[in-house]
Amino acid sequence: MPLLSKTAIATGDGQFVIDTVQLAEPKADELIVKMKAAGLCHTDYDSLSWGKAIVMGHEGAGVVEKIGKDITEFAIGDVVILNWATPCMTCFQCQEGNQHICERNSPVVAGGNGYTPGHAHLQGTQWNGRPIERSFNLGTFSEYVIVKKSALVKIEEENINFSAAAIVSCGVMTGYGSVVHSAKLKAGSSAVVLGCGGVGLNVLNACQIAGASRIVAVDINPHKLDLAKQFGATDVIRADSNDVGLLNVASKVKQLLGGRAADYAFECTAVPALGAAPLAMIRNAGTAVQVSGIEEDITIDMRLFEWDKIYINPLYGQCRPQIDFPKLMRLYKTGQLKLDQMITQEYQLEDLAIAFDDLLNGRNAKGVVVFH
Repeated sequence: MPLLSKTAIATGDGQFVIDTVQLAEPKADELIVKMKAAGLCHTDYDSLSWGKAIVMGHEGAGVVEKIGKDITEFAIGDVVILNWATPCMTCFQCQEGNQHICERNSPVVAGGNGYTPGHAHLQGTQWNGRPIERSFNLGTFSEYVIVKKSALVKIEEENINFSAAAIVSCGVMTGYGSVVHSAKLKAGSSAVVLGCGGVGLNVLNACQIAGASRIVAVDINPHKLDLAKQFGATDVIRADSNDVGLLNVASKVKQLLGGRAADYAFECTAVPALGAAPLAMIRNAGTAVQVSGIEEDITIDMRLFEWDKIYINPLYGQCRPQIDFPKLMRLYKTGQLKLDQMITQEYQLEDLAIAFDDLLNGRNAKGVVVFH
């Protein structure tokens, strides 16, 4: 019998509605999850303009409600975090350990056959009698979701905070993984973080966890710099929007660090004009990381690479969900990973318009939609 679920649906014209969808019985390798909480980020707002109807949301945590007949890894009642970058575990990249850029299932990597804007992925969910896509094959702004088993990671901790678990699978993983997996930040080193929004705060926290001795936070917003201190920044610099390429900031960083630029720098602003800015912050043979995912043409002064500097553009913090999500939850339980501090506001699904307004106006480090 179809399961009815209250859901946020982007209508393809920049708007959304709260309506009911129908979920079919799960296929052999599918599960239905009762959502408890769903993280909110700019990608969810962007989905309003993808030109088609889609179930919104791509971060979340919940409890297994139904399982397909071939499922042995999960049981009804299991607590799970949903993962948008579902690996197949058999393609070349998965075999190489690059599960985040799976060649078969990735929703964002060219060549994958997972969800991309314009690619129909219509299994198991109907709206007004017609199949409807789910954002990144998940669609977490819904009371219930139907997903492949590869999209779930079981969490064993008791008395879980679902709001904290819900934000792990995007910004937290991206920030932590960019520091620990991609940059491989060494204990005792120095780091600069450009931009102190949700991802930037997670980068700061990860630098602290990894043992950086000096962590310089940079932003134009003094409120965000105050937050940065709570997430591990040892020093803060308020930037000027007229500072082209943040070259004045780079000079201040060098002064702060005793005459040598930083070992690592992380760009978390998503401002294309600042795509090369982390190169200006690092010493010769330092590492610059473009975390925010800028995807357009930019001009780079090649002298910024002098000398022996490394510039990397990782996806999703090189996530290995079955390994990383439980590790992140353990770091949270020990107080090292600051998830509770990250969540500024919780919302009901009916308050999604307010949540988007808070997101766009920078009022939150992280907002979460909760389901009761």
